[in-house]
Amino acid sequence: MRTCIALVVLTSVVAGCGGGLDLTRNDSAYEKPSNVAVFFTVDTSDGDPVAGLEADDFKIYEDERLVSPDESQQTIVNQEVAAEHYTLLLVDMSGSVTESDQVPMIEEAAQSFTSSLEQDHKVAVYAFDGSEDIHKITPFREGGGGIGRISGFRAKDPSTNLNGAIVQGTQELQAAMDESDAALRFGTLVVFTDGTDRAARVSSSEMRDAVDDSGFDIFAIGVGNEIDEDTLADIGRNGYVMVEDSSALDRAFEAISETIIGYTKRFYLLSYCSPARAGVHTVTIEANHTEASGDLSYEFDAEGFGPRCNPEKPPPFDTGKNVNRRLPTPERGTRIEIGTDESGAATVSGGASASGEASVD
Repeated sequence: MRTCIALVVLTSVVAGCGGGLDLTRNDSAYEKPSNVAVFFTVDTSDGDPVAGLEADDFKIYEDERLVSPDESQQTIVNQEVAAEHYTLLLVDMSGSVTESDQVPMIEEAAQSFTSSLEQDHKVAVYAFDGSEDIHKITPFREGGGGIGRISGFRAKDPSTNLNGAIVQGTQELQAAMDESDAALRFGTLVVFTDGTDRAARVSSSEMRDAVDDSGFDIFAIGVGNEIDEDTLADIGRNGYVMVEDSSALDRAFEAISETIIGYTKRFYLLSYCSPARAGVHTVTIEANHTEASGDLSYEFDAEGFGPRCNPEKPPPFDTGKNVNRRLPTPERGTRIEIGTDESGAATVSGGASASGEASVD
């Protein structure tokens, strides 16, 4: 078994009427009999995720010669065989929330949020108030349940330990990912709050350092007049939503979930059977979408390759790597504007772009 984990990605963009595509490798591997697999993302040159591509939207070249799709049996393998996605929702349940009429709407929005993600993500929900520690509502799992406990939550300390909750949220998220046996692990933290930090248990600089060091995607949702936009932008590095009243909470949570799903669906695990039987070769994967295209290249060694390859076989990626989806992490997030389409579903504009090569820890 040979695993390619330190090869330089050569990303080129072919401009078309719709702009180019950026392909970024997260991992790649090859093994006998002749399996070659690469795990990568596809984004537009503007940083928007490209989801829904099929195997025939890609062309595979070896040493600049097109490999026949029929001969190579190229296929997109379910990414779950190589990667796990974790999302932690951190909900403000300080006194200003629990003593208001917002709780039923928060509970409903949180339930919808977790339901929309749980097909592809392990999702956990934690609450925070003014206490030193955050409070587990539902643990990480594939499948929902337990959100109803939000309505029964009562603040033990009516203050708001926002900074401390974010620091602990990144720690809980990391701890869950550390228990995973998946080859690649991705983390997302979503913070809902109706106010700024009042408890002063943890400084703003400590919170920002934790966000910087985590490498996670971090989004924020703020509701009401007490929260200020600068605070949300510092927290939600990958995008934040501000709503004036709780009646728009469902659309705010929907906007964030749609953004997260879009970034999840931009990952592709493309596997094929190489026709090479010896020597070192350069494989180039070219993606084509509407009138845009882009590619990435890397090398593999075909020594000992032969017949009877099964492209559906899970690739031999090394296990236990945390992946930072986008580098560099923005210092401040961009506001996500929400609206509704003709069907009443939330529409999204704004947010942080996906740019830079993924980093593997």
